[in-house]
Amino acid sequence: MGVADELLSEVFGSNEEISTLLGRTIKQKLGMTVGEFSKQSGIPASTLYKILSGERDPNLRTFRKIISTIREIENMGAEERGFIAVIASRGILDNIEMKEIFANDINIGIKEYAATNIEDTIVAAIQAERGGASAIVCAPICSPTIEKIVEIPVATIKPKSSVIEAIKVAKKKIE
Repeated sequence: MGVADELLSEVFGSNEEISTLLGRTIKQKLGMTVGEFSKQSGIPASTLYKILSGERDPNLRTFRKIISTIREIENMGAEERGFIAVIASRGILDNIEMKEIFANDINIGIKEYAATNIEDTIVAAIQAERGGASAIVCAPICSPTIEKIVEIPVATIKPKSSVIEAIKVAKKKIE
């Protein structure tokens, strides 16, 4: 759920004043000043200040403009952030159920890149970076190489239970 949807839910689902909810949304969740939001939305700063002070409630047109502006800001932020590229074998990628991750009031997409060898992994990392990835997640066998090639953060997959399960399977095969 994005910031705009959260605001809508709070406005219609709580007893908290719209002025408090909107103020928190603009200042804390979007990290903007009222002046910046006014400029972005085209809503006069004086109107926003009256709404935020509780002096008046927004009319329907103004409220729609507020919501659409918040959504525009969220979308701009998503484009700037890019996505997280996950480079792994198809078998690993098929187990990833998430298509985005939500943290600190920010949604960021997850894009999968299948690779079967180190060359595929290098090519995928370069493609991901050129395509706007903000970070890469890949296997420990290739992450040191990928870190030398790209300029974005690289996180290493650290399997635990799958390695232990593979060891148990190998043990059974040699018994």
